[in-house]
Amino acid sequence: MNGLKRILIVATLLISSNLLLAPWATAQNAVTNWNNIAITAARASKAPGAASGSTTAIYIAYVELAVYNAVNAIDGRFEPYKYSLTAPAGASADAAAIEAAYQTLIRLFPDQKQYLDTQYGDPLVGIASTPNGPAKTDGEGVGFVSASTLLTLRANDGRGANVPYTFPSIIVPGVWIPTPPGFLAPATPWAGQMQPFTFDDPGQFLPEPPPDLSSQTWADDYNQVKALGAKDSTVRTPEQTEIGLFWTEHSTAQYGRMLRAKAVEFNLSLADSARLFAMIYAASADATIGCWNAKYHYSFWRPVTAIPNGDIDGNPETAADPAWTALATTPNHPEYPSAHGCTTGAVADTLKSYFGTPNLEISLYSPVTNTTHTFTNIRDWQNEVGYARIYAGFHHRNSVVQGLTLGHRVAHHVVHHYFRPVRSEHDHDRDENHSGNGLED
Repeated sequence: MNGLKRILIVATLLISSNLLLAPWATAQNAVTNWNNIAITAARASKAPGAASGSTTAIYIAYVELAVYNAVNAIDGRFEPYKYSLTAPAGASADAAAIEAAYQTLIRLFPDQKQYLDTQYGDPLVGIASTPNGPAKTDGEGVGFVSASTLLTLRANDGRGANVPYTFPSIIVPGVWIPTPPGFLAPATPWAGQMQPFTFDDPGQFLPEPPPDLSSQTWADDYNQVKALGAKDSTVRTPEQTEIGLFWTEHSTAQYGRMLRAKAVEFNLSLADSARLFAMIYAASADATIGCWNAKYHYSFWRPVTAIPNGDIDGNPETAADPAWTALATTPNHPEYPSAHGCTTGAVADTLKSYFGTPNLEISLYSPVTNTTHTFTNIRDWQNEVGYARIYAGFHHRNSVVQGLTLGHRVAHHVVHHYFRPVRSEHDHDRDENHSGNGLED
């Protein structure tokens, strides 16, 4: 590509803090289109963990960060993510976004080449959707280099690595073992050891330990999920059953649809869409990494193991029910903290920061129940997710609370240190003149 020769790459570590809402201008665009394509490719891929719920978001983060830097090199309103690109004047941001997404995806998911090539050649969403000429060629060059630089930056980051994890061959109070009905091996322990996207240590946001088995907190949580999360529960209402099943859908796919709808609803421009999606998926990926780090650090047992064995936990208030089973099939990774809590906390708090209000209308659809849930604020959405994991029989209450908290902490870190608007000389002068009068994080 001719444009490649005219692209100046400066790989530099950037540290950021603070967030402002930027203006917007368009609806469906290359960012939203290729987010859908990326999630579809991930779910069909055999790449480690690419298809499974929360860890899908890790893969999508690579795509959205490459797209963000490519588009931002042309738009220039925001600080780049960890490396800078200088684009030729007049380069097409649409072509840059499409090329960055395609080049990242084709290297993450080589087994999806046929599907990705078809999308890339599609006249509506592919590179052919941009007019031919120097602007297109230059935009392709920016996108290609952004993808290459991002993947070089992330080389050997631990994605898909062989991370051994051992568990007992017999039931030990409080310790995770494979769960029925499939008794599958533990999922993606590498996700808890890989390099995060926005901080250094995957254990940076490690929550406090799960409740001691002798505690009242443990007894209360145990008995709550025992009653409400059982497959044959007599106290869970039909509405609660629907809620429990609604949130068993693939979380990255479910939230992807919601985010694309939000970009259309707010008529976000290409650059603002790229920024929103980079923020969301960086936060979601890092919350997943932190969550998996905690899961395999504490290795806490699931209700489907704990409740049939309540007589061995040493707590007189946890009566065993040997026949107990959960409403839905328990995921094959340790219980604490809740993965959906981590992801939802990160996505919700990032949305709140980006749009500057918790009073967003959030609408989500689930093909599991073929229903739509609409919330008028972010708090109610998170509360329902928390209760849903209890109704499904997956989690104890404290696990969901700690998962949401971890997600909030990661989101706070992301929005205060990355993706800031570029500051003018006037901003710097104003800060110097008012130094010492502000509040620190």
